[in-house]
Amino acid sequence: MEESYTSLPTSHLLGSVPAVIKEEKNATNYDVPEANMQIFPPNNAGRGYQTLGTPPEGFEQQPANGWKGVFNISSYTQYFNVDTDIVLNRLMSSLYPIGRDFFSKIDANPDLYGLIWISTTLVFVLASSGNCATYLMQKRSDSTTSWSFDVSYVNVAAGSVYGYAIVVPLAFYFLLQYLGSNASLVRFWCLWGYSLSVFVLASFLLLIPVEILRWIIILLTGSASACFVALNLKSYIEGSDLSLIVIAAFFLQMALAIFIKVWFFP
Repeated sequence: MEESYTSLPTSHLLGSVPAVIKEEKNATNYDVPEANMQIFPPNNAGRGYQTLGTPPEGFEQQPANGWKGVFNISSYTQYFNVDTDIVLNRLMSSLYPIGRDFFSKIDANPDLYGLIWISTTLVFVLASSGNCATYLMQKRSDSTTSWSFDVSYVNVAAGSVYGYAIVVPLAFYFLLQYLGSNASLVRFWCLWGYSLSVFVLASFLLLIPVEILRWIIILLTGSASACFVALNLKSYIEGSDLSLIVIAAFFLQMALAIFIKVWFFP
């Protein structure tokens, strides 16, 4: 019996000749997609990849083509591309009435930022200071006068200031175009917008309840603003015999100053 066991083949035992496993091929065949060599980044015409620094497609500025650009908000973004230093520099120029270099400063980048925010500031300053000035004058004559805010001051201030800042430059633009002179509506709006900044400062001084002093303040303020507009407008249309246009611009600014005094600081 022992000899029969020892005579058994030992090739199947562990540690003997390694077993060879036959790999069977998978019957299922897969189609390998062909590799396409592409250039990175893909060269698409305006879609997909965008280089660093380029704005997204939805925020890309569209040029103002004819009347379509008037109703496109993105066409106006270039007129608000100013920082604090630029605005302060132009505000300081508007307070220097005999300077004639305002158009040269805004030639490369005229803005509508000053027109909107200076006009808006002037509206609220006139409405508030006008009510305060009226109360102080009434309190001076009658000590029993109580404070009351007249809301109509806001309506009159908004209508007069916004109307003047928009309509007057627009009228001068069409007039100069009709007379064959060079004119830029955005530059005119920028000029007249910054010319109103001096009235914001004068509104606080007009709170002084002394009538003769108020008239002196408003006449000096109106003269400074009128000289700023007239002299810069004259330098802009230099070479054309349009003295009446400059004189009209001067007296319109003076008329605005007198209107502010009579209506808001009676």
